Amino acid sequence: MKNFSMLFAAAALSVGAVHAQGTVNAICSTDQAWCEIAAQDFTRATGIRVAQSHKATGEAAAQLRAEAANPKTDIWWGGTGDPFIQAAEQGLIEPYRPAYLDDLHGWSVRQYAMTQNMVGGFYTSAMGFGFNTEVLKKKKLPEPKCWADLVKPEYKGEIEISHPATSGTAYTVIAGLVQMMGEDQAFDYLKKLHKNVSNYTRSGQAQAPNVAKGEVGIGVSFIFGFEKWRLQKYPVKTVAPCEGTPYEVGGISLIKGARNMASARRYYDFLMSPAGQGAGARGESFQFPANKTFKLDPRIPSMDGVRLMKYDFEKYGKAAERRRLLDRWTREVESLPR
Repeated sequence: MKNFSMLFAAAALSVGAVHAQGTVNAICSTDQAWCEIAAQDFTRATGIRVAQSHKATGEAAAQLRAEAANPKTDIWWGGTGDPFIQAAEQGLIEPYRPAYLDDLHGWSVRQYAMTQNMVGGFYTSAMGFGFNTEVLKKKKLPEPKCWADLVKPEYKGEIEISHPATSGTAYTVIAGLVQMMGEDQAFDYLKKLHKNVSNYTRSGQAQAPNVAKGEVGIGVSFIFGFEKWRLQKYPVKTVAPCEGTPYEVGGISLIKGARNMASARRYYDFLMSPAGQGAGARGESFQFPANKTFKLDPRIPSMDGVRLMKYDFEKYGKAAERRRLLDRWTREVESLPR
């Protein structure tokens, strides 16, 4: 669809933003600043109030399962796509095929096709390491360049990663390593990594600020998350692992049985428009957006030079596969002493 932003603006003006025109109940799983800016801009444009909570993807999916018989959420957006795919498989998602698919990058369109239009591709980003150069220098530790580096004994207690039960980021790491190494070898690696982990956080968004502030030397998360802190002159550097790395296609979905479906569709369309997609960089959230019809913020890191693995979103997005890998991780890795 051409002139997406003009069409959305015209629709918004036809409603008027002076008087409230209803409510949409949302869960946002990307960076909180993007969540807040997008909601405020949408309400200002349409008058529709956004009642929005911020939750890690694992927690969001658990909430949707818990309220499946009586849905209270209308739309879920942001955060790595695997939990969205699992929610679709579990019958929690309402299909939606936007008219503006031609405005979106191919990787976003493939997400729609793979999920029968239940999950859209919202943004993409690569997994990697962020590290505090001052902390590493003070402790005389080399800068990590590869997955193999993180399991070296000298990094004991210096690495932070999120917990896969609550974080889609951590699940992407596990699923990616399984595909790159083979399952048994990947779990041997995760056991060695466990010895060096100082903390498993609830969300994959915690690593960047903790690294920037020197609370931990190295964080494993999506690379874009560290950019905000590097640009603010914190002693932060990032690297994409030399062996290759998994990546995410962030999700966006309407919830089956949503009480405010018409408003949810309007919020969805806004979030996929240049205005909604551009809100990310305004909030210093630097994922690569799905909509290709507007000029990118130059601070968004390029994917050039990143060795992306061939990630099987369909297989590793299934709920049974996620549960199986998480059960094995809990049984074989989390139970080990550190």
